[in-house]
Amino acid sequence: MNVKGMDESNKQLVEAMVALQPRLRRFAYGLAGSMDDADELVQCTYERALPRLDQWQVGTRLDSWLYRILQNIWFNQLRAKRVRGEHLPHADTDDLGCDRQQRQTEASMMLDRVRSCIQFLPEDQRAPLLLVSVEGLSYKEAAEVLDVPMGTLTSRLSRGRLALLQLMEKPASTADLTQVGVSSRDGSGVAI
Repeated sequence: MNVKGMDESNKQLVEAMVALQPRLRRFAYGLAGSMDDADELVQCTYERALPRLDQWQVGTRLDSWLYRILQNIWFNQLRAKRVRGEHLPHADTDDLGCDRQQRQTEASMMLDRVRSCIQFLPEDQRAPLLLVSVEGLSYKEAAEVLDVPMGTLTSRLSRGRLALLQLMEKPASTADLTQVGVSSRDGSGVAI
C-alpha cells in the first residue's frame, strides 16, 4: 500500500494499527503457541486489513477489528491444516533467562506451564481467555471481537478457566497433557 497516496485520516489509521502490533503478536502467540506462527498471523492480519481500511467503522475499536481479522485467519489456517491432515506443533517455550534467582526461575517455569496448558484448551475457550486475561479486554469487547453473545463468552471463559485450573493442578512430571481432552459442550471441564 502506497502511504504517499493516502489521505491524512488513513495515515493516522495505519499509524494506530502499527501501534497495536505488540498486542496483536501477544494474542497471536497465545493462539498459535509459536512466535514464528504468531508473526505470520500478524503479517497476514495487516495484509488483509490494509486494503480494507474502508470497512473499519469510525467510532468502533480498531483493536477489536484487528483481533477479529487475526482470529478468522487463525481459524482458516486450522481448518486448512485439518483438511491436509497436518498436526499443530507443540508450543515453544520462552527462555526468559531467569537463572539469577530462584523466584524468577519458578515464575518462568510456571509461565511455561501455563502456556503449555493453554495450548490444550479448545479454540472456543482459548480465545476468550486470551482476550480477557492477557489482552485486558472487557467481557463486552471480547464478545464483540469473537462475535458471540455475552452469555456465550462468559460460559466459554468460565469453562476455559476451570479447564486451565484442572490442567495446572496435575503434576507436570506425571500429567500427559497430550492425552487430556477438554470438553466444551458438557461444561464438565477436563475429561481424562
